[in-house]
Amino acid sequence: MCRNIHTLHNFEPAATDEEVHAAALQYVRKIAGTSKPSQANQEAFDKAVHEIAHITQHLLDDLVTNAPPKNREEEAAKARARAVASGRYSAA
Repeated sequence: MCRNIHTLHNFEPAATDEEVHAAALQYVRKIAGTSKPSQANQEAFDKAVHEIAHITQHLLDDLVTNAPPKNREEEAAKARARAVASGRYSAA
């Protein structure tokens, strides 16, 4: 659905407040169909981002896994390699 929302669970170090907020913002933008709401909708938009970020943090805090935490740099390198292989990204 939202390609710009990245997995936040099971990373070391854990997701920051900024990462959680960014994911919530992307989600609300996708649902609302706009990246910049009108003045009439700004309050509802901001409230939704805040509430979704809050519940997302609760979800991340409550999730349990036996898998070892992932390394951010390694996962980013894998994603870049997949993008290069698919032709979506230039290695230059």
